[in-house]
Amino acid sequence: DLPAFVVMISRPSGPTNAQPLHERMWGAGFLPPRYQGVRFSPGKDPVLYLSDPPGISRERRRGMLDDVAELNRLHAESDADPEISARIDQYELAFRMQRSVPELTDLSGESESVFAAYGPESKKPGTFAANCILARRLAERGVRFVQLYHRGWDQHGSLPSGIRSQCFDTDQPSAALVRDLEQRGLLEDTLVIWGGEFGRTVYSQGTLTATDYGRDHHPRCYSMWLAGGGIRGGTVYGETDDFSYNIVRDPVHVHDLNATVLHLLGISHTALTYRFQGRDYRLTDVHGAVVDGLLV
Repeated sequence: DLPAFVVMISRPSGPTNAQPLHERMWGAGFLPPRYQGVRFSPGKDPVLYLSDPPGISRERRRGMLDDVAELNRLHAESDADPEISARIDQYELAFRMQRSVPELTDLSGESESVFAAYGPESKKPGTFAANCILARRLAERGVRFVQLYHRGWDQHGSLPSGIRSQCFDTDQPSAALVRDLEQRGLLEDTLVIWGGEFGRTVYSQGTLTATDYGRDHHPRCYSMWLAGGGIRGGTVYGETDDFSYNIVRDPVHVHDLNATVLHLLGISHTALTYRFQGRDYRLTDVHGAVVDGLLV
């Protein structure tokens, strides 16, 4: 009674120039629309428009959905559009989520030791810490893919204060999530990936002062960490030069990362191919190799 793919976004506790690009990051890509993510938000309505309209009973809502589903099925028979099938599935899932989501997002049953482990922000809805607790609760309920976004890393300026704020928001909750999953026997079957789309330069950008300097984009090399799900713990893989500018040993391309993740999920990256707009697509294109050095 929950989506297979859930997305949650947290705002930094400090000042941010966060861009809205994250709003487009959980589509289905070249796969059918039914595989896109569902965003959960903080507050009384974690999923928009999930509650019944005022004055509409659950029985009447059920009847309305049955009528809409029949119209959609008739439409699907005449126009084989996968978006129509996805729409039918989404209506049905939303109806079931009216019971499952309120229970999921109610953290009142969590112990004080859990909140202490995840840090001082963990009782504030919408924070990265609170979302980490929800991510664990989603994993406990069988949700297969949970994606947490934390904005505000584009620090071309104000880095000294900005990076401290970001680390305050994310460091303790991230470690707590891994420990929590392990203590509950979930980490072995749960792959945790922390990363972004590129790194930052080690040299300064902008006017160099004690309080206001930054770092530029640096896609040539950067770090990610992985835990659980078949990953060999305590392993450092890859090495840069002394200036952190070029990779000098064991490079891992994004295609290699995707191939490795799929391997850990029991999927061959060369077999996961989907025909879209006249050509065959796969996450690793015609590249990618499983990074055996990361695996147990």
